Amino acid sequence: MRITSPSEKIYAEVEAPIGWIVIDNPARRNAVDLKMWLAIPDLVAALVADDSVRVIMVRGGGEQAFVAGADISEFETVRATAESARSYEASNADAFAALRHSPKPTIAMIRGFCLGGGLGLAVSCDMRISADDAVFGIPAGRLGVGYPPEAVRDVVNLVGPSRAKDIFFTARRLDHTEALRIGLVDRVVLAEELVAETWALAEMIAGNAPLTLKAAKAAITGVAGDPLAADWTAIKALADACFDSADYAEGRAAFLEKRRPVFKGR
Repeated sequence: MRITSPSEKIYAEVEAPIGWIVIDNPARRNAVDLKMWLAIPDLVAALVADDSVRVIMVRGGGEQAFVAGADISEFETVRATAESARSYEASNADAFAALRHSPKPTIAMIRGFCLGGGLGLAVSCDMRISADDAVFGIPAGRLGVGYPPEAVRDVVNLVGPSRAKDIFFTARRLDHTEALRIGLVDRVVLAEELVAETWALAEMIAGNAPLTLKAAKAAITGVAGDPLAADWTAIKALADACFDSADYAEGRAAFLEKRRPVFKGR
């Protein structure tokens, strides 16, 4: 099932238990324009609301790129003034936040160029699986643009402050080997095996209890973000809810009966 958006260059697709967000602008290496940025939160929300979807994956159309960044060709109009630039950055931040705060696990499936806003989308996801042809970088320093603070924090959380400064200060490109070494990506596979490997990972995650995954993500986000700002009462309630769920009973029964559990997310 396809979920369309106001832009023909981005859409969602459901292949239960996986939901895809596809950034489909291969003529521009999947560069994201303003209309596409604005569409992302609604597409994420649609997949979150679909009970058949257990994992959300983000990929680029074609074989050349995940996302080569924002569509710079429209900057003269959509970022012509400081006010319009701030509005544009807010649309970026909203797209990143939609993935970051999704209660369902999110995975970026990366091949080719993963630059600028594309890397911002990737680091907003819970996990990143990279092909061995991927190239990473944030060229903001060469463009004179600011980067959303929350997205900077995503990078810092992955690679640490010193390496994040290297990425931002130099605006250089990193190959897949360096990206894996510093923790920017979680796994690197051959390009021809990327879809199969990422799908297998997503199915493994999708087979686990949704309430447990939701509680784990909330707790990890609380610990990795600002622990003082986290709502620990709500986070603890998510963990407690697992023990009151039908899935908890199913997990125990499946263990005793030596069979694979069938979780319903309730």
